[in-house]
Amino acid sequence: MTFPPHITRLGAAAALLSALLVGGAVSTTTASAAPAAVGSICYSNLPSQAHDTLDLIEQGGPFPYDQDGTVFQNREGILPSQTSGYYHEYTVITPGSDDRGARRIVTGEDYQEDYYTADHYASFDLVNYGC
Repeated sequence: MTFPPHITRLGAAAALLSALLVGGAVSTTTASAAPAAVGSICYSNLPSQAHDTLDLIEQGGPFPYDQDGTVFQNREGILPSQTSGYYHEYTVITPGSDDRGARRIVTGEDYQEDYYTADHYASFDLVNYGC
């Protein structure tokens, strides 16, 4: 199994974030508009376990769960619509949980955007590395 690289890019992710924050248009050549349920979170405001997960993604693993790195289907339709295989999901360890818990990082393959969810895909925040 190959894992998408984790590279911070300002291009499409910044355009998407800008459109979400100020209500502007997003060029369809770089990204599609995200539903209102996608917010933003500063990298520094993520829980420490999310930092650990992002570091593991950067390193290519090893990951704590077999499901880490698998294709995220976006069945909820909250993230911008992309082709199957574009998104991958990774577990963010939840201290005290007996299972994987509800927290995840979902990465976008082509534009390198990273999303954090603390509520098992009910909402997402685009990780902002610039604040």
